[in-house]
Amino acid sequence: MRIPLRSVAALAAALGLLTACTISSDSSTADQADQAQNLAGRVVVLTTGGTIASTADETGALVPTVSGTQLIDSVRDRLGPDLDVQVREIAQLDSSAMTFRDTDAILRSIHEALRDPEVSGVVVTHGTDSMEETAIAADAFRPDARPIVLTGAMKPADDPHPDGPDNLTQAIQLAANKESEPGAYIAFGGATYPARGAYKSHTTDVDGFARNAPESPSHPAPLALAPLESTRVEIVAAYPGAPRALIDSAVERGAQGLVIQGMGAGNVGGELAAAMTDALAQGVAVVMSTRVPEGSVEAAYGGAGGGATLQSQGVISSGYLRPAQARVLLAAALATGTDPAVLFS
Repeated sequence: MRIPLRSVAALAAALGLLTACTISSDSSTADQADQAQNLAGRVVVLTTGGTIASTADETGALVPTVSGTQLIDSVRDRLGPDLDVQVREIAQLDSSAMTFRDTDAILRSIHEALRDPEVSGVVVTHGTDSMEETAIAADAFRPDARPIVLTGAMKPADDPHPDGPDNLTQAIQLAANKESEPGAYIAFGGATYPARGAYKSHTTDVDGFARNAPESPSHPAPLALAPLESTRVEIVAAYPGAPRALIDSAVERGAQGLVIQGMGAGNVGGELAAAMTDALAQGVAVVMSTRVPEGSVEAAYGGAGGGATLQSQGVISSGYLRPAQARVLLAAALATGTDPAVLFS
């Protein structure tokens, strides 16, 4: 039997043989038949809205309208008779509107689904705007070794050539794979990305995700599930001449943690540096990330706002994680009483 390309990609990712590989999204009828024969077990699909579940209204604006059952019905013939797919609708949201309350609801639903020992894995359909945040939250709070796979779409459900059905099939296929490595993944555009370091890399391309991470990154132990909703972590963007008021106002509003979107390898100007020092003195956790798409934050430079100086004062490097995911991990650390440095190591 010929194994379809999507099966190869999903299996390779599950075995840790790749971190991301791009596979053609074209799938023949024969390939789909092979996929159907290979899938077995039970997968729970949690739906939250997003473009994958959206259609155009009378003005042409996209709004989530497609139910979870309708999403599965669109790919049912690709899944075969031996796979039990259970659908649970969590929300109908544009993911840019999500808050930590919504993240908490998704995490609780993941844990509830995985209480069933017959479940092979969980799929979460999600908008792409904040998919990377939910993915790393799912990874940080993963309850066991079974895969958690997020997916979505760049094209709406009523597009003449929607990408959602292919992405959803790919995600279900990975979640059904009992050889998967522990952790959360993003399955999108024929590629599979481990959650840590994944980010949306293009606003419209159907393969619009990428990953900034070393080949063999460390993977901290999972945290006990805790709500994130009441944890205040803000992102502050550095730029030449940025005033300290950006940080001071965040602290005054009750921020428990700050993620700084630094310049270069993790540097800021003098005013922000002084405000960061004061925030640390007040017990506010501070993590340094960067606005640069690729590479790692390095404590290399001296001077008031240099990375080496800030690290010596207690600022934590986000490593290869960018601000969006760093914010979620810092919130997870604060919510569970975990040393943030452990999660960023």
